[in-house]
Amino acid sequence: MQFHHRLRVRPQRRQGDLLKTLGVAHLTALDLAPAVLVREAGRAGFAAVGLRLHPVQPGARAYPVAQGSRAMGELKAVMAGEGVQVADIEFVALTPEVQVADCEALLAAGAELGAQSLTVSGDDPDHARLTQRFAALCELASGYGLRVDLEFMRWRPVATLQHALAVVTAAGQGNSGVLLDALHLFRSGGDVAALAGVDPGYLRAVQLCDAPRLAPVEALIIQEAREGRLLPGLGQLPLAALLGALPVDVQISVETPTRQHAGKQSLRQAYDATCSWLACV
Repeated sequence: MQFHHRLRVRPQRRQGDLLKTLGVAHLTALDLAPAVLVREAGRAGFAAVGLRLHPVQPGARAYPVAQGSRAMGELKAVMAGEGVQVADIEFVALTPEVQVADCEALLAAGAELGAQSLTVSGDDPDHARLTQRFAALCELASGYGLRVDLEFMRWRPVATLQHALAVVTAAGQGNSGVLLDALHLFRSGGDVAALAGVDPGYLRAVQLCDAPRLAPVEALIIQEAREGRLLPGLGQLPLAALLGALPVDVQISVETPTRQHAGKQSLRQAYDATCSWLACV
């Protein structure tokens, strides 16, 4: 059953305007290498992609692309041919062991691709150390023209919107923000009302998916996030209200990994479903 939530759309947020910059997160089709992802995303209708250039954890799937490399040149050629931009690069887990200087090559690659931001997670329970490293990474990223967005997830030390905002605020960096993933917001106990008092400068990107209103049992929370998301409009999350509470220029990406579909099929379905949902809000 489809659940559509009415949204009072501001003129700047009409469907056509949103589709001009609509992106798709790499996790939606993580089996596709960057050049293939860009090509298939463009053909599906997306204007931008996120790229997983660094693994979430050692051994996890990622597609490193070095600055100035042949692979970089080929990727940029595909981007130009398809008219697709790179909205963001990911993913750095800020663990107690991470060395900020080790992220420089990743930032350089992101800058060459024209990315707006690098996504990180807060995986250090020491708030002071995490804040210091986040600030240091922001300072390093500023030299490459990138923003650093902290993504909160229920199962990580930085699990909530409030905690992520506390880190970002304490870091005091002008190129910092919070990546707002719809599933993570609602599964961590957050709601749309929590966004009312947030500095809009911190909310520059949102990832959309849908899900049942009720969360699965705790043991399945991670599985739902990584391979059990629903397409926008096919669940019960208040996505229209969420979108209406965000800045008009927020970068919107669709992140809908599922076990049922992969590759270019998942990209086409994600784009078509999002277009249908936007037409109803």
